[in-house]
Amino acid sequence: MNLVVTGASGFTGRHLIEAALGRGIKVSALEADVMQRSAVAEELRALAPTHVIHLAAISQVGHPDLKAFYDVNLFGTIHLLEGLCQLPITPQRVVLASSATVYGAHADSPISEDQRSDPSNHYAISKLSMELAARPFADRLPIVIARPFNYTGPGQSTEFLIPKLVEHFYHRAAQLKLGKLDVEREFNDVRFVSEAYIGLLNHGEPGETYNICTGQALTVKHVISVLERLSNHRIALAIEPALVRPNEIRSLYGDPGKLARTVSGLPRFSIEDTLSWMLGAMDS
Repeated sequence: MNLVVTGASGFTGRHLIEAALGRGIKVSALEADVMQRSAVAEELRALAPTHVIHLAAISQVGHPDLKAFYDVNLFGTIHLLEGLCQLPITPQRVVLASSATVYGAHADSPISEDQRSDPSNHYAISKLSMELAARPFADRLPIVIARPFNYTGPGQSTEFLIPKLVEHFYHRAAQLKLGKLDVEREFNDVRFVSEAYIGLLNHGEPGETYNICTGQALTVKHVISVLERLSNHRIALAIEPALVRPNEIRSLYGDPGKLARTVSGLPRFSIEDTLSWMLGAMDS
């Protein structure tokens, strides 16, 4: 396998490459800016990938430049797919990283891949647009769509909830402002997600979409209680009205059945495993 990864220097990319190298897979990072169509095509010809995982994206829902969502997440993907179509030998599998946010905030949990898409922000809309834009390439490329639910690990930006919590507990902060504490979400481990992506390279069916999830939802309050125990520290919690989303659905989690039937032997990590790993990584 000659694997090419886009977005290799990002949070997920770094962990994915570590997992792939650990399996003895030859990995190359696509260095070209996905917005530069000719540069992407030229580098792909030089790398001659047999497999591709496309991670390059703007992933922060609150990113201030709305146009960038579509420039990178949509048109950057189109440039990649165009370049792959020009290769003399077609890759055996192309995994595109989408997002479970395409289902929207009012989906019924557990959410299966058959759930109707109802994106409610520009990040989610750009990801669904990417999925739709990939369809015209389906007769030329073996494309697999992956929709990961929430996941975390060392190196993730503190603009995301779990790294923010870990940082506050690591530094033994006195107070923390949060939104609702009783909402339930998946908080999966990036190592699980990385192995799922690699599994889809080998076993994902072209033209199919797979949730990357465990179906295990936890409340924010539970995550905080685990951090209190692991760090032996308590933080005074304050509800910040600006962080409370109106009409926020209480519980959102995915149906992992299709993934489990396709990729066997995926590792499982408890929230204690993940948070201990993240706290330990703060020392390095």
